[in-house]
Amino acid sequence: MQESYAVPCGVTRIGQNAFYECRYLTSITLPSSLASIGNFAFAGCKSLTRIILPNSLTSIGSWAFSGCESLTSITLPDSLTSIGSWAFSGCESLTSITLPDSLTTIGNWAFSGCESLASITQPGSPTTIGNGAFAGCESLTNITLPNSLTTIGNWAFESCSVSLNFTVVRGSWAESWCKENGKNYTYSNSID
Repeated sequence: MQESYAVPCGVTRIGQNAFYECRYLTSITLPSSLASIGNFAFAGCKSLTRIILPNSLTSIGSWAFSGCESLTSITLPDSLTSIGSWAFSGCESLTSITLPDSLTTIGNWAFSGCESLASITQPGSPTTIGNGAFAGCESLTNITLPNSLTTIGNWAFESCSVSLNFTVVRGSWAESWCKENGKNYTYSNSID
């Protein structure tokens, strides 16, 4: 019953199901060589509270951290370009995430059921937010939709707080989406 683990230096990929349902794993150290995390890699690691993702990471697979109920916050590295479907779904204790500038795609249902998620720092420029990406994020009250956004999937913000407000750039595609879908929104001071 190992509580912490250090992935050896030189490893570039954590394969599918590598740590699946390692229920007693509380922390993991990942090497700076890591480029991708496979599907279900850490799914069901119910005791995992902390993970630091290296700056070499470019993709997180589907269901990679799904059901990591004790994970409270995560900072995604600047190298990350895509988050797979259901990647962080059911991370009930997750209260905040920071999305990197490099991120272009947030997969379907990626953060669904993260009921404690109250803060999303999104300096980046994603073009796509997938179906149900933030569905069931009951604590989320504000999210900034960047000017780069061109697609928001169905049910992306379903069952979120009734007071959820979107911050948008005036004249952007995101503003049009808010209007068409009857969403509360305010304008950012940004001109990007």
